[in-house]
Amino acid sequence: MRAAPAEASPTGRAAPRPAAIPGRAVAPRSAALPLVVLLLWVIVPLPWAGDLGMHAATIERLRHDLLHPGNPLVDADTPSPYYSPWMLLLGCVARATGLSAFGVLRLAALAGLALLVTGVWRYVRTLSAHRAAPALAALSLVLLWGTAVINWSGFLSLNSLALTVSYPSVFTLGLSFHLWAWLTRALRTPTEWRTWPALGVLWAAILLCHQFTGLVATLGGLASVLSARPARALWPRLAAAAALGLLVLWLWPYYDFFALLSAGDDLEGVHRALYTDFLGRYWLALLGVAALALRWRRDRRDPLVIFFLLGAPVCAAGFADGHYSWGRALPAALIPAQLAAALEVVQGGLRAVRTCWAWALAAALAVGAWTQAGVLGYAVGRDALPDVLAADYTPPWPGYDWITPYVRYGEVVMARDLPSRQIPAYGPYTVAPGYPDFFLPDEFRRELAVQRYYTRGTPALARREILREYGVRWVLDGRGPRSDPDLRAVAHGPGGEVLYAVVP
Repeated sequence: MRAAPAEASPTGRAAPRPAAIPGRAVAPRSAALPLVVLLLWVIVPLPWAGDLGMHAATIERLRHDLLHPGNPLVDADTPSPYYSPWMLLLGCVARATGLSAFGVLRLAALAGLALLVTGVWRYVRTLSAHRAAPALAALSLVLLWGTAVINWSGFLSLNSLALTVSYPSVFTLGLSFHLWAWLTRALRTPTEWRTWPALGVLWAAILLCHQFTGLVATLGGLASVLSARPARALWPRLAAAAALGLLVLWLWPYYDFFALLSAGDDLEGVHRALYTDFLGRYWLALLGVAALALRWRRDRRDPLVIFFLLGAPVCAAGFADGHYSWGRALPAALIPAQLAAALEVVQGGLRAVRTCWAWALAAALAVGAWTQAGVLGYAVGRDALPDVLAADYTPPWPGYDWITPYVRYGEVVMARDLPSRQIPAYGPYTVAPGYPDFFLPDEFRRELAVQRYYTRGTPALARREILREYGVRWVLDGRGPRSDPDLRAVAHGPGGEVLYAVVP
């Protein structure tokens, strides 16, 4: 009888692999495939939540002007970090095909999901040659979270993926897994010189496409380097790759990447929610922390352990210092823990220990799947869900396509709160941006103007001056009919909202 083939250890050294048991890889693959199908199904209705309007608005601006798109949300000539290489490509697709922004975002979702699936497969194969490892890893990444649902771009929970699958963050996470896989192989085996400049450009593209995921990608790449302990001859190549990446960041013409390093203070309040109900949202990943401890005992240079040790302190420091935006680095702690939990099933010691671990992981995955089962509603609708699941289902936001027969591209709409986060997706501008904007110098003044306009005690003359100053053509109000001689009602939407035309 021939011996089982050797398996690559995390540091590249050969390690014996347990003999394959028929069907061992079938169950994880059979469980992972429906999750991929579900996410593909969700792409069809493309549920609206979070930042979808921002990304659609960005595509609309690039469709109309690739070189000088201006601010994506308000009528101002300012740069924006949303003009990334990926969004620029999507803008070109919109121009070439004539597809709507939402149609282009569906294509982006397909590309992002494909990159994520293949990236996870490639990276996990650098950690284990076992056939079940990639499927187990995928299941752990999307289900091994907690019993309180979290939805946030750049986070790989199933519920987050269903709502953000068309976002640049998913595309960028897919690129990150490919970066780690490519870098790990380049550090282990001789490779052509041009690989290193390509890695540097890929790293820069990740940072430009989604800055928070770029931080996670950077920590994961650093973990790969520290784990491999590269030969002295490789350090100049690594330095050249990093230098080229920094040069690309500096030369990117659509916004100043390095200016974002001083813009975090405006985001702390928004990101405080990442630390709310912390244990409830992430406690299933503690199984992975235990797995990381076992991996550390076997190999002090394990890349997943180093990855976790780089990511966890960033998140902890963010909480301790009140820099809650640092919580966006949580995937740098969660991803290595989730992968470690999956790999322990196929890389552990004695077979009996691996079997016990497999049952523990299966139980944790079942709890995670039940917690996030409401995601089915994004594909089939709330009415098709059993009552026990429908109770936890959060319906997507309604759209504002009902204003498009009246409001043309580039016209300014006075709106606030949720509408201001959605209306620019259809081509119009709003007076104040619905999201924090670091490059808009009069952001605070615009927000005050909107607040003053909607305040009931504001004199009619002051309202008229605000409309004139910002070139407002339309006003959206959800407080019922308004008796204002400067406005004329033209359309009624859901929830009692009324679209008014500004009388010249």
